Amino acid sequence: MGLFGKFFGALKKTKDNFSEKLRVLFSKNKLGDEFYEELEELLISSDVSVSTAEEVVNRVKEQAIDEKLRDPEYVTGLLRRILIDILEESEVEPPQYPCVIMLVGVNGVGKTTTVGKLAHYFLTQKKTVTVAAADTFRAAASEQLSIWAERAKVRIVKHEEGSDPSAVIFDAVSSAKAKGTDVVIVDTAGRLHVKENLMNELRKMDRVVTREYPEADFLKLLVLDATTGQNAVNQARVFDEAVELDGIVLTKLDGTAKGGFVFSLAQELGLPVLFAGVGEKMDDLEFFDSKSFVEAIL
Repeated sequence: MGLFGKFFGALKKTKDNFSEKLRVLFSKNKLGDEFYEELEELLISSDVSVSTAEEVVNRVKEQAIDEKLRDPEYVTGLLRRILIDILEESEVEPPQYPCVIMLVGVNGVGKTTTVGKLAHYFLTQKKTVTVAAADTFRAAASEQLSIWAERAKVRIVKHEEGSDPSAVIFDAVSSAKAKGTDVVIVDTAGRLHVKENLMNELRKMDRVVTREYPEADFLKLLVLDATTGQNAVNQARVFDEAVELDGIVLTKLDGTAKGGFVFSLAQELGLPVLFAGVGEKMDDLEFFDSKSFVEAIL
């Protein structure tokens, strides 16, 4: 099953939730300001932030033809085009090689699992991969990553528990340069975005890669649990201020009935979703496609 099919399956809850609310809105048969206010409320109830919901509705107003607002297909098509535009405005090109991908985020969002799935993804793209176990604080974190590395059949660089994470990254980058590895994927310890000392540690790791491997395409991706809701935007804002994020990896997309914060990430922070996890299997993570995502929820 391709990504488009996986999106449809994973986002069924979101589609059912949003489509039902749209149906109710159209059934009221109200035009003008009241219609737009309720459309904005609908978006907000689907975890689109207030400012992004206002932006979407303003764009609908600009393009709408009043006499066609009674036509659900017309309004849905218009809304679909606007939402795709918002996502595409922040899109970036796929990684260039060699590249280093550092995953950051709070505890429990699935970073280590995502490392394994990303490794598998790049192997399917015929790239060589090394993973770096820079989560040296969580008990057995490197062992867990080792299991994923073994499943994905990629090399792992790790140190003892409690080691300096930046030293792990230094060794991984040095090894990748020596061996001509295409992709280095770095697992980092989960951290609360309000802990400044932990954010400083991320900045140190950032500097190591920038200094030691300037020729690599360096992507700092925030792993977000799709069930987080609008708080995801707040998390992204703080991590972005700390390390200048390049994008987002969404996990547990199949577990949410909302997911509207994806549009807020793009519209407010200019952060695209690069990869999305749509299941538990090794191959259930793919490069994100804006049109497929919007089609799947509308």
